[in-house]
Parts: sequence; C-alpha cells; structure tokens
Amino acid sequence: MATRPLPPLLRLRSSLLSATPLLALLSLSSPRCRTTKRRLASLHFLPSAPRTVRSLATVTAPPVVVAEDDNYGRKQVVSVTPQLYDYILSNVREPPILRELREETATMPGSQMQVSPDQAQLLAMLVQILAAQRCIEVGVYTGYSSLAIALVLPESGRLVACERDVKCLEIAKKYYERAGVSHKVDIKHGLAVESLRSLIQNGESCSFDFAFVDAEKRMYSEYFELLLQLVRIGGLIVIDNVLWHGKVADPQVNDSKTISLRNFNKKILEDKRISTSMVPIGDGMTICQKKADI
Repeated sequence: MATRPLPPLLRLRSSLLSATPLLALLSLSSPRCRTTKRRLASLHFLPSAPRTVRSLATVTAPPVVVAEDDNYGRKQVVSVTPQLYDYILSNVREPPILRELREETATMPGSQMQVSPDQAQLLAMLVQILAAQRCIEVGVYTGYSSLAIALVLPESGRLVACERDVKCLEIAKKYYERAGVSHKVDIKHGLAVESLRSLIQNGESCSFDFAFVDAEKRMYSEYFELLLQLVRIGGLIVIDNVLWHGKVADPQVNDSKTISLRNFNKKILEDKRISTSMVPIGDGMTICQKKADI
C-alpha cells in the first residue's frame, strides 16, 4: 500500500530530530535566519514530540568558529549571536548621560556610525590605564566616544575633538555641557588632517597619550602617520572599523573603502614602530602602542 506524505508539521518535527545542520542554522545572526528562528519557535509541536526537540528549537548554544589552519590547534572561538551580544551589553557599565546620548543618536540617520557601549567602555578603560592627560579623537560624530573619554580624564585633562559636521558637533557640545566636561574638550571644526597638522606645527608633537580614529576610512593611513608624530612613546592609537563588516576578509569585495582598509591593516601589521593588537569588538578595533620615536 502506498504511503501518504507526512503533513508539513510532522515533516518539520522529523527534520528537527534528524538534521543537525538545521539546528546550527537557527543560531546564525543574519536577518533571514533570525526570522526563521522566530517562526520555528512559534510553532506548537504535537504533544508526542520529545521535550528536548521543543527546547532545541528555541534555545541554542552560541556557535563557534575554528581557524582553517590546523596549526592553530583547532581553538574554538565564540561567534557573537544577537542573544550573546545582548548579554555582553547587559554587562556594560554605561553612565546615564552616555545612555541618553546613545538613545538620542539612535533616532538619527546614520546612527550606526556611533561606537557601541562595549567599545566606549574599552576606550575609557585604556585611557584610565594609561593615566592619560592629553587625548585626540578623529571623527566625533555626536560625541558618544569622546564623552566616554572626557568623563574619565582628570580635571586638568584635555581632549582634542576633530569633526567636520557642525550639526553633529552641536549635539556633542550639548552633552559635554550636560556632563560637566566642556572644559576638557577642545573642539576642532574642520578637516581632521588640517587640525592634526596644525597641532604638529604648534609644537605639540609627542605630547599626547591617546588617540582614537573613527573617520573617513580612505584617510586612515594619513591620519595614522600624523598621530604617530603627536603621540608619545608608550602612548596608544586606536583605530575603529578595521574589520569593516567582514568585507576585508572577502576577496570578492573590492570597493575603494574596503581596499583602503585592507591595505591599512597590512601596513599596521608590518609597522615596526608600534606594537599592535586587532580586537574583534564592534566592527573591529586595532590598538597600537608607539614603541619608538620617528
């Protein structure tokens, strides 16, 4: 006797029991996979379905990645899922004034340019570890990262904040004032390259402890060379967006910004004047410590 095809719900239950790749698919973070996960999680399985199947459809462990080169010992590295990232953010100590600025910026076009709270917390900690007095930021946007830095600077500290967008600067200045740190922030409105060159011409070379770059990607190499003149030996230069949404690792992506970032990353890796560490936080940050004068 011919067998009838299983109803869709039974076929789904069967696939959950036998096809582990589907379970791995649920943990991916793409919008399509998240939609699939929500749809599967909303289904009501038959009463006879095993309890473990129901839990697997809604709760999955974060996936891990392993380097293709076995010489790395097949070390498993956690891949950040939306659920895990929410957990990370829940462990960030974000001052209320920073939260207010973040939430206001989130309503604006281009809000994705703002650094994440976990990134800002790392920047602030680096400034504190250095006991920094003088800092530079290239690319302020609405001021979230610069405010995080200014909040931990001593009263005598100074942050040179370079930004060309006057509307964004107005928001940043509003929050500097509300946080009581305006006296620490020296705003430079205009092209960052010109502002940095002006600092060098004014005799401020090797006088800064810390610099953060989050601006035009095709200018990163030029920003870096100027900042290397301004930062002291032992000081830090931190560069944002070095992973560029993963595009730097995709050989099929060859737009001008991606190529510039690939070339910049290669240059930093080979630069003997600095120690360096690429950190997979946010969109990727490279931390450079100046080792020798130039």
